[in-house]
This record gives sequence, C-alpha cells and structure tokens, in this order.
Amino acid sequence: NTSESDVAVETLEDVPEHVLRGLPEDVRLFPSAVDKTRLGVWATKSILKGKKFGPFVGDKKKRSQV
Repeated sequence: NTSESDVAVETLEDVPEHVLRGLPEDVRLFPSAVDKTRLGVWATKSILKGKKFGPFVGDKKKRSQV
C-alpha cells in the first residue's frame, strides 16, 4: 500500500524549459483539477477559438480519453 505522502507531486521544476517558453501569455501551469499530483494548464482569461501555441509534444488524445 502506498500512502498519499509517498506520491510524487509534479512541480514547475519538473517542466522542461521549452514547454514554459511555448505557453501563451495568458496561460499558466497550476495543480490539476483532475489529478492533484500533476500540473494542469489554466487560462487567466478567455482563449479565442483557433488560438495556436506550442510546440505540441506528446500523444494526441481523443475527447473521450481526457
């Protein structure tokens, strides 16, 4: 059994520099609302539909997978 205190929590120090550089001005990384051990992407104001930022690194997921 693993206690909650044994679970590693992702921090900003774990995020590669290129990820931080690729974030738009109004987007921040904070603890996830879904998984408190991970960071999530949060907007500080509305993002217009179609706004692109990146580069994207990772596996694309279908809506049903997130």
